[in-house]
Amino acid sequence: MLDLPKKVKFCKNCLVSNQKPNSTVEIKSDISKKKSTQNFGDDGICVACQYSELKNNSIDWNKREEELLTLLKKYRKDNGQYDCIVPGSGGKDSCFVSHILKYKYGMNPLTVTWAPNEFTEIGLQNFNSWLDSGFDNVFITPNRGIHKKLTKYAFLNLLHPFQPFIVGQKVTAPKIALKYEIPLIFYGENPAEYGNNLEDNFNPLMDTNYFTSTEEDKDDFFLSGYSKTQLIEKNIMTENDFNFYSPIPREEIIDSDLKVYYMSYFLKWEPQDNYFYAATNCGFRPAEQRTVGSYSKYSSIDDKIDMFHYYTLLIKFGIGRATYDASQEIRNDRITREEGISLVKSYDTEFPDRYFQDFLKYIDISENDFWEAIEKFRSSHLWTKIDGNWQLKNPVWKDNDL
Repeated sequence: MLDLPKKVKFCKNCLVSNQKPNSTVEIKSDISKKKSTQNFGDDGICVACQYSELKNNSIDWNKREEELLTLLKKYRKDNGQYDCIVPGSGGKDSCFVSHILKYKYGMNPLTVTWAPNEFTEIGLQNFNSWLDSGFDNVFITPNRGIHKKLTKYAFLNLLHPFQPFIVGQKVTAPKIALKYEIPLIFYGENPAEYGNNLEDNFNPLMDTNYFTSTEEDKDDFFLSGYSKTQLIEKNIMTENDFNFYSPIPREEIIDSDLKVYYMSYFLKWEPQDNYFYAATNCGFRPAEQRTVGSYSKYSSIDDKIDMFHYYTLLIKFGIGRATYDASQEIRNDRITREEGISLVKSYDTEFPDRYFQDFLKYIDISENDFWEAIEKFRSSHLWTKIDGNWQLKNPVWKDNDL
């Protein structure tokens, strides 16, 4: 179904495999399109590790910060108006970006939040702490009945329950920027840090295809595995329900001269450092328990649905949350590859039972429906059943004789 490489290969530096999906333009992603996956060099090193090497040893970060200072000087206002937008929900990264813009660089950011599907308790606490540290906020909550339906069909049709959230996350901030006539947006890291094309990391701007459309293709977009036309025909949505999901006409972006930047282009992006910064300056706190499926306590902890996003990645691509966390920490020299393999072996295939009933209730399906969808998308070249239990055929610890 996903048309993945049949022979599994692991990066020789981190733990990701050639099954890892690259970032995609979700509003153009339908069921029939083939997924592009992580590229490797001739030396067996993945693109993410290749860029990490450049980031750690070749990029002049002082020069990059000078570029940032020049950019901010162009947009900074001294009349009390907002001069930039920072999207986020009070996680470590949005805390870092917004706080450093305001308190180090003298900007006046407006924070914009596309509501999590279901806030966790610690996520809501961190969101409030973020605003308490000195930020105005526009909080956008889509029609929850519609959003739950979209999440349900995204799970059943794509095994991608986070897709409607990701679409809104990309589109909402530019729409608010246009409404308030704020010409500058800063997201956190470029997804290319973790894969995609190496050269994408050297473009500070977000590709407008993520949130815009031309006049000719304005209605040619997809949500939850359905086209806009199908969503209307199936009575899942009406024309009035697309406001926070539909792409922006590209000419509006061109006319407004809105620019959407990645902060990771200008400042060396280290998630662990962002965590310490957010904890010190924004009252950010980790969860009391480690995240199910991994060993961390501070990354992506605001949404109950998040665990199922990573679990479905495990089912489809054979790599779970511990793989993502450990690989990133290997690249940043926080742990060794051997330590990462042990962590992946312990946690990667763990089932996210903590919010399982919440998830079933949220998308209104039974446990039987859940497992039917899981088995429908379980990649047969990655999984085998032994003594009634599903196991990965080629886990990273087997590849490394551990």
